[in-house]
This record gives sequence, C-alpha cells and structure tokens, in this order.
Amino acid sequence: MNSGNLNMGRNFCWLILFFLFLTASAVYAQEITVFDASTPMEKIRSLDGAVIEQSEDGLLIQTQGSQSQGKTVYPGFAVLGEWDLKDFNAVEIELVHRDSHSVRLPVRVRLAGGGEGNLAGEKDAFISTADAEKGGTAVCLVPIFRKLFDTKGLRRTPWDGNSLRDTLQSTKITSVGVYMPKPVWDWKWGVKRIVLKKADLGKAAAQKTGKPKPFTHPTPMDYYRYFDADPKWAEMTPEEFFPFIDRYGQFKHKEWPGKIHSDAELQAAREAEEKDLEAHPGPEDRDEFGGWTAGPKLKATGRFRVEKVDGKWWMVDPLGHLFWSHGPVRINASSAVTPLDGRKHYFEELPEMDSPLAEFYFTNDAVLKDLYDVRGIRETFDFSSANAWRKYGGEGWREKYAEMAHRRLRSWGMNTIANSSDVRIALQNRTPFCDRITMKSPFLEGADDGLWWNFRDPFHPEFRKNIREQLIEHRAETQSPYCFGFFVDNELNWGGRTSLAEWTLKSSASQPAKQIFIERLRKKYGTIEKLNQAWGGKYASWEEMLERKGMPPKGSSEDCAEFSAATVREYFAVIKEEFTKNAPGTLYLGCRYCGTPRADFLKIAAEYCDVLSFNIYRFSLNDFRLPDGIDKPLLVSEFHFGALDRGMLHWTLIGVEDQEERAQAYFNYVDSALRHPNFVGVHWHQYSEQATTGRFDGENFQNGFVDVCDTPYPETIGKIREIGYPMYQIRYGREK
Repeated sequence: MNSGNLNMGRNFCWLILFFLFLTASAVYAQEITVFDASTPMEKIRSLDGAVIEQSEDGLLIQTQGSQSQGKTVYPGFAVLGEWDLKDFNAVEIELVHRDSHSVRLPVRVRLAGGGEGNLAGEKDAFISTADAEKGGTAVCLVPIFRKLFDTKGLRRTPWDGNSLRDTLQSTKITSVGVYMPKPVWDWKWGVKRIVLKKADLGKAAAQKTGKPKPFTHPTPMDYYRYFDADPKWAEMTPEEFFPFIDRYGQFKHKEWPGKIHSDAELQAAREAEEKDLEAHPGPEDRDEFGGWTAGPKLKATGRFRVEKVDGKWWMVDPLGHLFWSHGPVRINASSAVTPLDGRKHYFEELPEMDSPLAEFYFTNDAVLKDLYDVRGIRETFDFSSANAWRKYGGEGWREKYAEMAHRRLRSWGMNTIANSSDVRIALQNRTPFCDRITMKSPFLEGADDGLWWNFRDPFHPEFRKNIREQLIEHRAETQSPYCFGFFVDNELNWGGRTSLAEWTLKSSASQPAKQIFIERLRKKYGTIEKLNQAWGGKYASWEEMLERKGMPPKGSSEDCAEFSAATVREYFAVIKEEFTKNAPGTLYLGCRYCGTPRADFLKIAAEYCDVLSFNIYRFSLNDFRLPDGIDKPLLVSEFHFGALDRGMLHWTLIGVEDQEERAQAYFNYVDSALRHPNFVGVHWHQYSEQATTGRFDGENFQNGFVDVCDTPYPETIGKIREIGYPMYQIRYGREK
C-alpha cells in the first residue's frame, strides 16, 4: 500500500472513530440516570412519613394517606444530587405497584434547587399518571417545561396538569422528588429507576394506553396524546407562540377537521348545514310544543304540568300530549366572550375600532355580565357573535341566528331551549323553554366559602321580596304557554346536617336568621343557664349569644340540626308561595343540586318543588336513586362531555378520547335517562362553545353542540338525532 492510500485509510478510521464518539455523546446526552438500585441510601430522603426500604431492584415505599395521618400529605421520597436539565425535556420513572389490584397511580415529580432545605413545596412540580397492573410495573413519562409563557385567565392550557401550573424556574437542580399528591389511602409502591431524558413526547404519547377516567383531569402526556400528536408549539419560544389565537377565536398552532380559515369557509359550512337541515326536517310525531302526538292524549290545560303515567313520570304539554324535555342550556350568540385585559397579545387579529366588528367589544351574555363586572374585567371580545355576524351576513344576523337555533333543535330531535338562553330567542314562542332565577338577597354571613354558591338567608325580608320582584320581572316568560318552568339558584352549598345553623351563629347580630334561631332557643330553654347546660356552652346571656360570632359547642348538634332543617324548609316554602302568587302555571324546577344532597333536606325540597333538578356529570343515570320515601319527577339541569381533538384546550368536567366517543357518551346518557322512571328531561351544558381563552372565570371547555364558528360537531349531532327521533318510543316502551 502506498503512503497516500495509507494516509487515506488512517483519516477514514479517525473519521469513523470521531463519528462514533459524537454518536456516543449524543446517546449519553439523551438520558442521565438519577436513581437506580446502585444509588446510595444516604442520597435518599423520605417525604411526609414515607417508609423507604432498599431492595436489589430499587426502592420499596410505604406511604400513608390522609385517612391514616389525619391531614393532607404528599408522601414519597427525594433523591439528592446535582443535575443540569438544559438538554432534557422529561423525567421517566419505572414504578412498581405492590398492591393486589390494578390502579391509575398519580405521580408528582418535583425538580428543585437549594438542597435539603427545599425538598417540599409546589414550585417546579410536574404531574402525570401511570396505569399499573396489580403487582406489576409501569413506566411514567413526565414532561418538564421551561419557564412558561404568560397565559393567564385560562382554566387550562396545553402545559397544565391537574390544576398545577408546571414550570421550571432553573435548569440547575439538586433534588428530584417523586411522591403521591394528596392520597387518601395508604399505598405500597416502588421505584426501580429514574432517568432524565430528551424524549419524543408526541411519539411517547401516541403509545400511551388507557382512556381518561371520569372526573380525572388531564396530565401533560394526556394533552400530547389527545390534543396534538405533533406538538410543535411545545418547543416554541414566546415570540413564536404568541399570538396563539386566530381571528376566529381558534387555537392557531394546530389543524383539525372543520377548522375555519376564511369567511368563504364559513359560508361553505353554512351551505353544507342547510342541506343537512333540509335532509333532516325533524320527527313527524311532534306537536307545536314538541309533545308526542302518537302517544296517549291526556287532559289539556293550556300549560305544562307533570303527571305519572304507567309508572313513569312525564311532563304533559299544553295540548295534553306527553312531553320529555331534551335540549341545551345557553342558546346565546355570546357564548365565547373572553377578557382582553392584559391579554391582547394572545390574539392574532382583533378588529379596529372603526370596523363593523368593533361592536363585539361591547356585546355580552346578559346572564353572565355581572360576573365579569365584579371581577373588574374592563375589556372583552365576543368571538362567537363576531363569527355569527360574518356567517349570517351582517345586518339581520341575530334574527338569522335565532331562526337557525329553532330549526336546529327540531332537526336534531330536540324540543327545549334550556335556561340561561337569550330570552329574545325563547320569547319567539316556537320552542318550549325554561329559565333560571338567581337570588340576590343577603347571604348568611357566616357561611363557609367553598366550591358551591353560598346560601342566602331565607328569613331575611329581602329574600321574599327578591324572588317576588324577579318573578314579576320575568312575567313575559312565565305567562308564555311555551314556558314550562323556572329554576331558582344553582349548586348551593347546603353543608352538613348542622351547618346552616352553625353558619347562622357565626353571623352578625343583625342577621335575621340568627335572631329567629336565638328566639326559638329562648322559648325552648327559657334561661341561658339551661341552654349552657344542654349545649355545654358558656354564653353570658342571650344578648351576648346574639353578639358572639363563632361555632357553637358540640352539645348544640340536635338544636342545630333542627334549625338547619327549618332553614331549608323556609327557603323552599317562600319560593313556592311566590311562584303560586306571581307565576301560576309555571313549574318550580328546584335548585339544581350538584353532588349528593342530604336525604332529609331533599325530602323537604320534594314537598315544595314540582320537579327536582340535578346537575349530574357522569356517564350514566342507571344507578341514580332517590332516597326512600321520595317519588318525584327529576330533571338533569346540566351534563356534558368533551374531548381535545378539535382545538379546545379543556375537555370539560367529563373527558373522553375523541368526538366519536363524545357522541356515544351523549347517546348512552340520554338513553339511560329515558329508561329511568323519574327523569322527565335532560339539558346539555351548553349549546355553543366557550372561548378558547376562557370566560370570566377561565372556563374554556369543549362543551358546545356548535363550535366558536357556529359549526355543529357532526359526530355529536348524529347521535343526538339517533336518540332524539325515537325518544318517546323509548320512554314509553314502544321502541322497535
């Protein structure tokens, strides 16, 4: 071999070696082990009482939940060390599930600096889940993000997981913590390995198995799987990401079937729907009120009423036909009003103030407007109304929108405009409707702030005055033969057996309920000394008891339970009396319970309400039962399902995998209600989508029958028709 060839061979070998070195370096950079069986125990720290034992394949961990410890806990462990995360975007954990049943394990990973003094806390915490078979292993991939963009005012963004804003304050970390967030029960679990990775998140998400569970919030990996399998936006800089909302109010960085890109596409969607409506004019066996003409004819009273027929509760329409209420809440063009304060950089193309679209800076949903005002929200834009203006041709667009709403409901096999809808649409008297009153009289001052709406004092003179005034204000609705009823209030906080009375005693001396409660106690016990003896209290006098604000002693429970029940009775009795006087012929549809109400309180409500209403977010009503002794007509006042495959960032209170599963969930839910002897209707929340960037409280659900561009979701509409057209036959028992 001559020297030239020899040198060429040597150079080629060096190139090969150099390439292998680079490849090895790249592979090394893709993964760093944080923990495995070789990690010394002195590098491990227990969190919140976790018992840790080293084994030949990792750690065995026993954690006690809040039931055992009597407090909220985050048990687990932390690994100490020094790592630089600048080249990594995920933590992978190989978990071992030691218990005897399969489970979806919630896992939170905390990446922190500051050494042992900074092992606990909420910052830099990332959450995910792992589906573990009994006695098996599961790999949990947890994405980690750098400092997040400023995306305030959204209930959920693509980076959120379980209501925790996931962000990384620094790439230099000194501990990696793995723990269970707020477990209720004790767990036996283990960890074999923890590694930092540069992962293909989209590919990893596509391989994930399992579907969202009811009432389970999505994790970042769920977002990758269900929202976007190729999430280029996740690696964008702020300059690339913003603005992330297009001129129609849609998420800009993703495509999906039915997304609108131009006004011409809006018109094409309208024309396609016209053909669909012509092909599906609606069921033939319905009267002008949507009642069932092919069923039995009962007494016609000119108004809606309820009656039990052959063991099942029904509404009866003004003509005497059986009626089962089926329709959506909030038929209102202004469903996607979104705040602009401090967020205008979110939006690609807001209209100029001299544009015809500028009016939509000022339009609003009248029912929700106060909730924007009380939060100090000054600027908003109404994307859904702006899109309806574009779609229906500017002048006269509201009339065309209303016309379309009535046509859609009939075509879809529906018959109800449910509460909180545009009253102008309802009062066209073409489709039966109901509405809702929210009491505005003084609250019980001592009521606990919680998830539900605080309770108002029914003994306050303003309570009766307010319900009377509101019924008179709504007289145009309550006198319409198309109006079947009104709800009063929504998702109230009733507390426990004694709570209403305890909240009363925590209130000021000027609270009418407190004055009445103490007066009743005075009549029962005579002297404060006898009350103190019965309660184990230390009140100096009746006057001092009135002035004192605080929880009563434990011995008060029976008296507090009695007055709590009396408060519930006063609440329903006053409202029913005012319905009878000021809205005769209008059904009192109850208070829209959420959760499971107390049986004793529900029995009181049943004495006064014509229909009991519940917001029931679950997949089926098959197992819904009333307490013994109650047989009343029931109405589902809210339910819905949502998915992430059409550009929305939140899949609602009940998440499903995609639009097909959403549609089937709708069918199954309504079918279960039709077969239940007590339900006289179901109302979907809501007709049109919320804003992608959230409403006054940030809610940005995929909860509409139509999207922000007023385009129906075809999968859902197909299943609505499939259950809506034969619903009376199913209910009555004549299904084919």
